[in-house]
This record gives sequence, C-alpha cells and structure tokens, in this order.
Amino acid sequence: MNESPEPILGGTHGHAPVLLAEVLELLAPKLGETYVDLTVGRGGHACAVAQQLGPTGRVALFDLDRGNLQFASERLRTATGITPVSIHASFVSVSRELEAKGLCGPQAANLLLADLGFASTQVDDPSRGLSFMRDGPLDMRLDASSGITAAELIATSSERDLGEFLTRFGEEPLARRIAANIAAQRVQTPITTTAQLADLVRESYGSRAHASRMHPATKTFQALRIAVNDEMGALQALLDSIRRAAQRTIEGRPSWLAPHARIAIIGFHSLEDRLVKQGFADMRRSGLVREVTRGAVETSEGECAANPRARSAKLRVVMVDGPSVGA
Repeated sequence: MNESPEPILGGTHGHAPVLLAEVLELLAPKLGETYVDLTVGRGGHACAVAQQLGPTGRVALFDLDRGNLQFASERLRTATGITPVSIHASFVSVSRELEAKGLCGPQAANLLLADLGFASTQVDDPSRGLSFMRDGPLDMRLDASSGITAAELIATSSERDLGEFLTRFGEEPLARRIAANIAAQRVQTPITTTAQLADLVRESYGSRAHASRMHPATKTFQALRIAVNDEMGALQALLDSIRRAAQRTIEGRPSWLAPHARIAIIGFHSLEDRLVKQGFADMRRSGLVREVTRGAVETSEGECAANPRARSAKLRVVMVDGPSVGA
C-alpha cells in the first residue's frame, strides 16, 4: 500500500508508493481501461495509474482500512476526476465484489495491483499496534472493526500454537523459547501492549539481542500480524481467484479479468514472495499467463535511500493470455 505520484516520496499523503515507476511501466495503463487496486492504502499507485486512464477509465479500490479507503477515494476523485468504486473488503472477495459491481465482461479488469505492504500511516499509528517502536495496544488488525486482536490471540492460544505461529510466519529461530516465555508471563500479567511484548522478546534473546542485525521483536511482530489477519490464507485465496478468472478468460467465458490483463503483486517478505512466485509459475505452466517480469523486480538504491521501508519490496507481473482459438 504505497504513495503519491507528485511528489513520489513524502508529501502530505502520509506514505510513499513503492516501485511506482516500475509499476507504471510494467502495467502500461491505456486510455479507457479498468484498473483494480486491491490494497489501495493512501492511493499513491491508484492516482498515478488513473491519470493515464483518461476520463473514460474505470477504477475500483479495495482496502480493509476504512479510513485509508475513504482518503484514497477522495484523493483520486480530486486528482483525476474519476469517481472510483470503493469497496471496504478484503481482496479475498474480489471475484464476488467485481461481478456485483458489473466490472466483468466488457468492463473487466485490464490492470490489477496488490501491494501487500502497509501504509506508513498505519505503521506510525501507535493505536494500531503494528510497530514495536511506539508503545500502544497490541491490536495488529488491518480492519479494526472485526476479528481478534494480537493480545487476544496471545491470551487464548496454546504455547504450542504460539510456537508454530512464530516458526511458520516469522521464521523465528527462538520460537519455542519466546512462546514459553509468553505463556509464563501471561499467567502473571496479561500481555496487552506492544512494549510488553517487545520487552519480553528482547529478554528471550538475552545476550543475542545485542548481536542481532534487526530488532529482536521483528519476526515475532511479523508472525503475529500475519496470524491475526490470516495474510497467507488471504493471499492464497487471491491467487486462486486470479487463476479461476484467467481460466474463464482463456476459455472465452465471462470473467472479471480481461484478455491480456496485467497483474502485479508486490510482496515484502519471503513468505509472500514465495507464494506469489509459485502461484504465477503454476498459472504459467498451465498456459493461463505469460511472465512480464523475469524474476522479481526490486527497489533501486536511490529509492531505498529515500524510503528505507521499501528495501524489501519485490514486484512480480504476469499477463493473462487471450481466449483460446475457437472458444
């Protein structure tokens, strides 16, 4: 979820769009096309793409964060004159939502983007509980109106399940020790704040905390956030939806993906990128898509220097083939 075409970084919108020039080049927006942004954030990518669609272009915006969705929708209207279709929902429901809004068949998506990162406004807001750098409630939900918080997950999960979360989603080498310490601590005092959890993880690392290149709590926070929001399940569901839609397109049946639709996904950690890489490769082997990028496109040294949060971003793009001959 990333930010602003003018200027590319900073500005008044609270977030800088990652790999913006690369996204525009590889998606190659054309006049009158339909663009779907599955994680609009503060609207940086969406505004830049919409400016190239012209007045006949169509835009649909998804986001779990209602505040960011409203901000991005108004920003896009002001910047481009296009009134987007705004959808407060997970991209898991992309097929149902786009078909319900009539964005299928002749108005199907020509351009699809999912930026799996977070808007800086979310990370920097202590009340969201996404960062160990600022003390706040241990929430971590992307949609603050539903689901269980990280504090509730910690309070109700078994020690074994906590260890599995940390191992699977955080690739945390000290998962068992941290899970055991969480289980012991919560008997004494509920763990309800980011500072409590960060301190506990640091203590679990002991002397190793001083030698760590990253903050000791980084992997634990990542793992719990992924678990709270079922991020890997949602990403797999999205890839499955794309595959089914591409299959329908290839067969010449009504679909929410247009022939030759360009699909871009930006991941920020190895679990995401691995799933996207495998999903796209499977579609390519099945003859549903062609690679637009060979491997992953990464951020330049200049972008990383200007926006350190972009450092781990990886962009992969594929294009849906057209209908089969005779379909």
